[in-house]
Amino acid sequence: MRRKNTLTQSELAKVHVNTQREIDFHTALDLFINDCALRNLREHTLKFYAGELITFKKILEEQGVNTEPPQITEKVIENNLILYMKEQGRKTVTINTRLRAIRAFFNFLEKKKLISNNPMRDIQLLKDRRHIVETFSKEQLQALLNAPNMHTFTGVRDYTIMCLLLETGIRANELVGIDLQDVRIHEGEITVKHSKTYRERIVPIQKEMRRVLENYLAIRGIVDSQALFVTIDGTRLSKRQLQNRIALYGHKAGLKGVRCSPHTFRHTFAKESVKNGAGIFELQQILGHTSMEMVRVYVNLFSEDVKKEHRKFSPLKSLF
Repeated sequence: MRRKNTLTQSELAKVHVNTQREIDFHTALDLFINDCALRNLREHTLKFYAGELITFKKILEEQGVNTEPPQITEKVIENNLILYMKEQGRKTVTINTRLRAIRAFFNFLEKKKLISNNPMRDIQLLKDRRHIVETFSKEQLQALLNAPNMHTFTGVRDYTIMCLLLETGIRANELVGIDLQDVRIHEGEITVKHSKTYRERIVPIQKEMRRVLENYLAIRGIVDSQALFVTIDGTRLSKRQLQNRIALYGHKAGLKGVRCSPHTFRHTFAKESVKNGAGIFELQQILGHTSMEMVRVYVNLFSEDVKKEHRKFSPLKSLF
C-alpha cells in the first residue's frame, strides 16, 4: 500500500526529538490542538486554547522575540508576556487566563519531548483579589422577567430560558445543549449532558418551572432540531445568541451597571438557594462543581446563619 505523505502526530514527535530548534510555533500549536481533540476536549476549549496561543505569539512578535517554542524561556514569559501585559493595563484575570493556556501548551510539548526545558515550570499565576459575586435583586429579576414580549415566540422562549436559569443555576453552554429527550417534566427533572466537567447530572425543577416549560413546548412545535431551545428558523440557539438576548433584556429593564448574563443568573440561584437553607453538598451537585471551593464562597457570602451568628458576637453591638 502506498503510505500517506503527511506524518502522524506520533511520527512528528519522533522526528522533532533531536531537532527541537527546528519546530516552529504553528507546527507545535497544530500538534497541541490535535492532541486536545484526541482527548475529546470541548470545541469551546479548543477555540480558547487556539485563540490565547495565537495572541501569545503575536505579543512576542510585536517585541521581536523568537517564537520557536524551544527558544521561549522563563524570562521571556516573565518579561515579554506578564510584565508587558501589565504595562498595557491588562487585568490580572486576563493575564492568568493566558498563562493557563500557555502552561497547557508547554506541558504538552515537554511531555512529547519537543522541548528540553519547560518555561512554565516555575511560573505562578498572579495573585488576584477575589471580587464580590454579583447577583440580581428580586426587583431586578422581576424587571428582567417582565421584559420579554410574551406575544412573540422569542419572547416566550426567552422568558422560559431566564426562568430555567434561575431555577437550576445551569451554565450557558449547558442550557443551549439541552435536548427535548433530556427534559422529563412529569418527573420534575432535566439531565444536563454538555457540562464543563464532562459529568452528566440531573437537576430538579419544581411545579412552577414545569408549567412554564409546558407552555413553551406547546408553541415550540415540531422542528428538525432536537434542541429544547431553538431560533425562529428552527436551529439550536447558540451560546452567543443566549448571551446577547439576556443583555438585551437587561437594557430593556433599565438595569444600568449590572452585568446581565447567564452567569449572573447562576450566582443568583446560588445566593437564593443558600439563603433558603440549601446544603453545601446539594448545591455542589446541582451546580455541577467538581470541588467545594466555589460552593464555600457562596455559603460564606450568602448564608443567613453567618449573619445571625454575627449578631450574637458583634463587638460593636455588645459595646452599646
